[in-house]
Amino acid sequence: MPPDSNRTSDHPYPVPGAALRGLPGGIWALGLAAMFMDLSSELVHSLLPIFMVSVLGASMMAVGVVEGIAEATAAITKVFSGGLSDYLGKRKLLVVLGYGLSAATKPLFPLATSIEWVLAGRFIDRIGKGIRGAPRDALVADITPAHLRGAAYGLRQSLDSVGAFGGPLLAIALMAAFADDIKTVLWVAVVPAFIAVALLVVAVRESEPAQPEAAGARAPGFTRGALRRLGGRYWLIVLLGAVFTLARFSEAFLVLRAQDVGLPIGYVPFVMVVMSVVYAAAAYPAGVAADRIGVRALLMAGLLILVLADVVLALAASPVVVFGGGALWGLHMGLTQGLLSKLVADSAPSELRGTAFGMFNLVTGGALLLASLIAGSLWSALGASATFWAGAAFAAAAVLGLLLYRPQRAPA
Repeated sequence: MPPDSNRTSDHPYPVPGAALRGLPGGIWALGLAAMFMDLSSELVHSLLPIFMVSVLGASMMAVGVVEGIAEATAAITKVFSGGLSDYLGKRKLLVVLGYGLSAATKPLFPLATSIEWVLAGRFIDRIGKGIRGAPRDALVADITPAHLRGAAYGLRQSLDSVGAFGGPLLAIALMAAFADDIKTVLWVAVVPAFIAVALLVVAVRESEPAQPEAAGARAPGFTRGALRRLGGRYWLIVLLGAVFTLARFSEAFLVLRAQDVGLPIGYVPFVMVVMSVVYAAAAYPAGVAADRIGVRALLMAGLLILVLADVVLALAASPVVVFGGGALWGLHMGLTQGLLSKLVADSAPSELRGTAFGMFNLVTGGALLLASLIAGSLWSALGASATFWAGAAFAAAAVLGLLLYRPQRAPA
């Protein structure tokens, strides 16, 4: 398959080392902030499903509802924050606000005495994620040259994933140190969350492209006219992302699968460690490869790996097999998540990037809500294997959708 025409002709293909050196400092600051916030969040999330089921007595369906509502909330909020960042030309303000709100909710989890407390904490935390998500993704595109966007999104995803496996590792160590006292361990998550906020305040500067030259130059924000301007190719990417998400429901079910096959509660977070290590290792090289050879082949490979991961997890009868499925899941994430962001950035006008990311995340968040509800329902009615067989079927459908996609040149 020939390379995609998704770079400017006056730039050479980047290689990993040169791409790292060419990335703006703001990308590193955004990535490190994501790393610390994910360290906090994944410390919580690696234990939260077990906390809900074992301590609070929640059902599998309740877990699916909590996870689905939380992520759908984030997606809906992203629509408005993305359009608002286009209109105001002030992305950093919204990014800091979103991270700050998420940090402020972290104490709610160790204080929880019922599933309603957990739902409230996840709901407010995901509002924070929604506020920061689309402006942050648009800011990455604003401050990065077009020929390095794959590397920029890949680096941010890699640093984010470092936090994603650091959080479960810290959870395991602290669970051992505090004799499986989950509430005490959850208090530790407060610290890295506030470090992330401090990093953003100090080290990220507002980008020039996000600031309009005059009031009349401001983007219209989230309006029907703005959505029409995004074009048919953008909407095909949105549809593709939605099908991807239906195939990749909440990682909470990976954690529950590990417990389901007999892994002791103190070691259950290891499945998230395995997934996130592979994710972190794959995301940046995948981003660089996308800048060199294009994204379609990488996305196809990622989907086929997800089908395999779901099959492995459906058939799993031991923790070792679940770890193998988790590793494949992480490889799929590394190959696809940053690339979908690159596709959105490349297909949208610069003045509408916030709106584009917001709408993309709204649709994929709705798909995640549906996927989590389906996963929880299937698990409750038919058992764990049915959940992952359904995921494999959705991933196969996404393969068919990807065959319809044809990439285009990225605007500078």
